[in-house]
Amino acid sequence: MARVDFYHLTRDSAESALAMLAGKVLGAGQRMLVVSADPAQRSAISRQLWEAPGFLANGEAGGENDTRQPVLIGDRPAAANDAGIVALADGQWREEALGFDRALLLFSESTIADARGCWRALGQQAGIERHYWSQDASGRWREGP
Repeated sequence: MARVDFYHLTRDSAESALAMLAGKVLGAGQRMLVVSADPAQRSAISRQLWEAPGFLANGEAGGENDTRQPVLIGDRPAAANDAGIVALADGQWREEALGFDRALLLFSESTIADARGCWRALGQQAGIERHYWSQDASGRWREGP
């Protein structure tokens, strides 16, 4: 069964949220692929990960050390680092994300309509477990209906 987690960014940026999520993924001994079509966002994500407490090693996809990166950042869901978790940082759903053990779709108010459509469409497919997360005023993630 594929699992898709919808992260509604109501307080923090995708970059900040990814630093927290990547820390948990790496802490569990797993690898992550972060996907964004926006080169500026990919650079900002990389900086945020390096500046996170304990810094989170990462690299841009297409380099010679892709297979060694615990967090690989690219423009499409192709995990040269054997990641089991893909994070779609730009709010754009990609069907290839269902090929991972777990997909994280981060979305803000500007991409909420697309996220809602994706939620509904995935709900029509067998074998997909969906979870919705939102931030409370303190920045903590709470699972919602």
